[in-house]
Amino acid sequence: MTITVGSQAPDFTLKDQDGQLVSLSDYRGKKNVLLVFFPLAFTGICQGELDAVRDNLPRFDNDDTATLAISVGPSPTHKIWATESGFTFPVLSDFWPHGAVAEDYGVFNFDAGIANRGTFVIDRDGIIRFAEMNGPGEARDQRLWTDALAALT
Repeated sequence: MTITVGSQAPDFTLKDQDGQLVSLSDYRGKKNVLLVFFPLAFTGICQGELDAVRDNLPRFDNDDTATLAISVGPSPTHKIWATESGFTFPVLSDFWPHGAVAEDYGVFNFDAGIANRGTFVIDRDGIIRFAEMNGPGEARDQRLWTDALAALT
């Protein structure tokens, strides 16, 4: 992983599942950000991880924290998946240039053409305070995320 704790988080602007532009810098000075890269919509582990975010949303999306999920999939696919799954947080498309944001964060899997399971907690100043990366097929422990977010308060 090329991005490390203490580094400035690379800014980006991507379309969400509703076609709206979302920038990381929109949250600067306002909220911490939980940034969750996932390989592909409609797949087992990705579904389970984002379902857990949805089911525990007050932990991950509240007055102090915003959650952004990112995949290389296109926005129309994310729209269907988010609607069917009840995801109310932004599901962003890193479709074109393909995987550019995942690459900036050091989580792009060049062999598979998808993002690995990268997770970043970014504070209000845009500094990465937690970073992890799991490969495809390796589920994440979301307790690490809640601990990292709790450390910011």
